[in-house]
Amino acid sequence: MNANFTSMKLTRDFYTRPDVVTISRELLGKFLVTRIAGQLTSGMIVETEAYCGRNDKACHANNGRRTKRTEIMFEGGGKAYVYLCYGIHHLFNVTTNIDGLADAVLIRAIEPVDGVDLMLKRRNKPEVRPDLTSGPGALSQALEITTSHYGQDLLGDTVWIENRDCDLTEEQIIAGNRIGVDYAGEDAFKPWRFVIKDSPWMSKPRI
Repeated sequence: MNANFTSMKLTRDFYTRPDVVTISRELLGKFLVTRIAGQLTSGMIVETEAYCGRNDKACHANNGRRTKRTEIMFEGGGKAYVYLCYGIHHLFNVTTNIDGLADAVLIRAIEPVDGVDLMLKRRNKPEVRPDLTSGPGALSQALEITTSHYGQDLLGDTVWIENRDCDLTEEQIIAGNRIGVDYAGEDAFKPWRFVIKDSPWMSKPRI
């Protein structure tokens, strides 16, 4: 960390804005950080997907669908929505918008930065390659995020997101269709997946 480097934990105001698509884009270049059992790991977010709780059939809470799993999405922005996929993968989402409006951003891939040796151990990988943190299940395992962190306040000291002065230009961000939401009909074609252009860490299929 050089003398000119500054970092700042994202504030509640960042998460409670009304446009989940804008927030999803702006999370690119931010840093997802965990401190688990005193051990810090982090990575730069390189891929996200936006989900809106209104008129988006791909969203778990579409049109006010409240279940035990989605309840945290209705409690306002800046919370961790973590759910189990296929009974194996822990997927980490950031809740956004205000109380009662259930929006969220799925973090799909990160570029590892801090605690890389620990990430390799958690993932049982011999060396650093993109599959270490490429894909939402992989990054959660690398950062040791599990469903036990469901509802965690992202302004706390266990899981949080930082701004580390990584400014991206519009040309560096590209959009495409979300992955694995074919069941959503026409909403599957919303270009709400965002990646940093040419990042080797983005998940497959690449945009």
